[in-house]
This record gives sequence, C-alpha cells and structure tokens, in this order.
Amino acid sequence: MKKISLSLLAALVLGATALAQPARPVFHFPQPDLMFNLWPDGAPSSNGLSGDEIDYGNHVSNVTKPTLAVFLPEKPNGLAILICPGGAYVDVWDKTEGYVNSKYFTDQGIVFAVLKYRLPNGHYEVPLDDVHEAMRILQAHKAEFGFTKLGIAGCSAGGHLAATAATHFAKPEERPDFQILFYPVLSMDPAITHAGSSFYLLGENPSQELIDRYSNEKQVSADTPTAFIMANYDDTAVPCENSLRYFEALRAHGVPAALHIYPRGGHGWADHLDFPYREAWMCDLKLWLADIAAGN
Repeated sequence: MKKISLSLLAALVLGATALAQPARPVFHFPQPDLMFNLWPDGAPSSNGLSGDEIDYGNHVSNVTKPTLAVFLPEKPNGLAILICPGGAYVDVWDKTEGYVNSKYFTDQGIVFAVLKYRLPNGHYEVPLDDVHEAMRILQAHKAEFGFTKLGIAGCSAGGHLAATAATHFAKPEERPDFQILFYPVLSMDPAITHAGSSFYLLGENPSQELIDRYSNEKQVSADTPTAFIMANYDDTAVPCENSLRYFEALRAHGVPAALHIYPRGGHGWADHLDFPYREAWMCDLKLWLADIAAGN
C-alpha cells in the first residue's frame, strides 16, 4: 500500500469536511430593472450600526446602506408602489416580501419598487427618512416610468413603516396617494403590538408619548390616504386587532378603506403559494388597484 503524506491526508480530511457541510441555499428571485443607492453622498441620520450587511440570500440584516430596487411594467397604468418589506425592524425580507411578488404588480401595469431600508436600532426616525428619500427618487422619474400616483405598501413591521409614512408626513410630496398593508404591525400599544418590532424601533422602555406617536391608529387624520388592509384571524405574531383599530380610525375620519381579515393562515404569507387565501387576496387587491388607477 502506498503511503499517504500528512499534507495530502489533511487535504482529504478537509475536503470531506467541506463536503459534509450543508450547502448554503441558493435562491432565485426576479431581478430589478434598476437599482438606486438612496444616499450616495451620505444619509442625514444614523442608526448607529456599523460593519457589513449580512445577506442571507432571501433577506438582509444590519442594513446600513439602503437601496431601491425598481421593477418596470411593459405597459404602465399610471400607478407606482413603494413596498417596505417586514422583519421586525431587525431584518428586511426584501426578496420574499418584495422581489417575489414583483410580476404580480408589473403585470397590472404598476411600477413596483422594493425598499431595503436602514434598520432603526432604536433610532426611530431613520427608516422613515429612507422612505421619504425613496419617494423623492421615484417622483423624480415619474414621467420616465409612466406613473402619476405613488402608493406605499408594507408587510408586518414594514406595514408599520408604510402606515407611518401614511400618517406622519410633513410635506405634500411626502404623502402617499394610497396605502396597502399586509398583516401589519400598526400599534405600539403593548396589549396588541409585536414586542420585537416595538423594541427594535423604540427601545426597551419608550415613553408613553413615543408609544402614542408610533401607534399609527392614533395618528390618522382626514388627510390620511385610502387604505387596503389584509390580516388573518389566527395571526398570533401580530394580532389582527392592529388592523381593526387602524380601520376604525380611518373610518372615524372619513377615509375610504378596505379591510380583509381571512380566517386562517397565520403570519408572513405574502410569498406563500400554499396560503389558503392567496387567490383571494390577489383578486381583491387587483380589483382595488384597478379602482385606484381609474381615479375612484
């Protein structure tokens, strides 16, 4: 038998170990037509995070360099949507709650833009700064992209960010024309909020004033844009009371809104092909968006 050198033996062992390691999942998502860096010259605010972003292939964490991924339709219908994916304000699930549904929107003629926003790390103003800048970028290209109405959308904690944009605007150009909320966190009330989202947005012991300010059902006004809200009765992560309270606030202020609470399906289903009400939400939202595009 031939002798095997120690170095060769070590290489064989290392090779076998490498083969034994589970392979990192490879994801295949639609690719955007355009990608914008939000703050090429530096952001006006800091989230206090440092180091590299961690990209898991389907979501990212430690976001410090926000981007805007834009998917363009072949035949624009006059609408654009800026979506804020969820992730409890500690991750951004930009692929599963953004990229994966791009074709659903562009097939309707809608410009679809996915925001990878900076995570707050307790700096609650930072994500909204990114939303406003993303809106400015999109508005600067509206003639080129073929839209006249720009809406905001969001999933889970991203739904909170979207609703914050819909209720905390100081200038006309910061006001979205409509809002779409998937299983959204909407209140910071400890009785119904998502504890993780509250912690990463507001910190460990926020004041009552801060809790009220970011309980978006308390910030609704007659100028809040029309809304389409989706939630599940059996969602134990983000109770549907969030959506109910927000809907009632919209109704109290005379803001037209659609509320769909499906009986089952839990949380985080925007990309789930097996979600039992997938065809229902897609049909319901498509009809509502056609109404918005028609000017109703």
